[in-house]
Amino acid sequence: MKLTILSFKKVLFAIGIMLVMVPQSLMAQSEKPKNLLLYDNQPYHFGFILGYNQMSYAIKFNEGYQLAAHPSSEYPNVDSYASDNATYYVRSITPVPESGFVVGVVGNLRLGKYFDLRLIPSLSFGSRTLEYQFYRELNNGATDNNPYFTKRKSIFSTFVEFPLQVKYKSKRLNNIAAYVIAGGNFKIDLASQKKSQVDITSDQGELKTVTDNIRVKRTDLAAEVGAGFDFYTGYFKFGIEAKMSFGLFNILDSQNLIYDSSIKSIQNRTFQISLTFE
Repeated sequence: MKLTILSFKKVLFAIGIMLVMVPQSLMAQSEKPKNLLLYDNQPYHFGFILGYNQMSYAIKFNEGYQLAAHPSSEYPNVDSYASDNATYYVRSITPVPESGFVVGVVGNLRLGKYFDLRLIPSLSFGSRTLEYQFYRELNNGATDNNPYFTKRKSIFSTFVEFPLQVKYKSKRLNNIAAYVIAGGNFKIDLASQKKSQVDITSDQGELKTVTDNIRVKRTDLAAEVGAGFDFYTGYFKFGIEAKMSFGLFNILDSQNLIYDSSIKSIQNRTFQISLTFE
């Protein structure tokens, strides 16, 4: 819930900045002639998009997960914590948003005077980080001087996205128009399962491969809402837009490791600010 509220605050903050800027622009251009008078009457047009994003996760935990004991077999044998035959507890899992960027192509179909249909095939690059706090309890009765420790796990993503949006735009005021968007976005993650496995040497000296990260599924469907402004220049239409994307499905690919055994579901969340050139 905190993540959702924070994301909405980001959208509202971005839209608020645009609302402050637009009246000043309107006053400055009140006597200027309109650019691209017939632009909105075209049946279709194309462009491209550049954007900044922040990716994160909305997580639902299993009830009482902080009290669940995890044997050392659930903790991958990749560092000094793994060879002690200890029992582990997950005290907290905190999603940390990370920054990324997006590039894409805009295809716009005119549906009516105020409505457009947009398809924006895009490549979106970014990562999500989960910060784990663990508690270790030694099974041999020995004293542990550092029972609490923290690990950060990053999940890198390269999404091929297909946002399909309905755009409702306001009546044009000189060379500026406001709009809102809503739609869906089908995503394919080309990199979600990379770097989740590492090669280690077992206690018997044998080389083996283990999963040392949380794994998520490759495909997802998201609902998206946003708002923005179009600026009509002498040669093209320039837009600035803020939107929020909410993953609809549980993308957790459980491996029965300490990283995911406390989690009931994971959903994608993405905040994005974009510039469009059409």
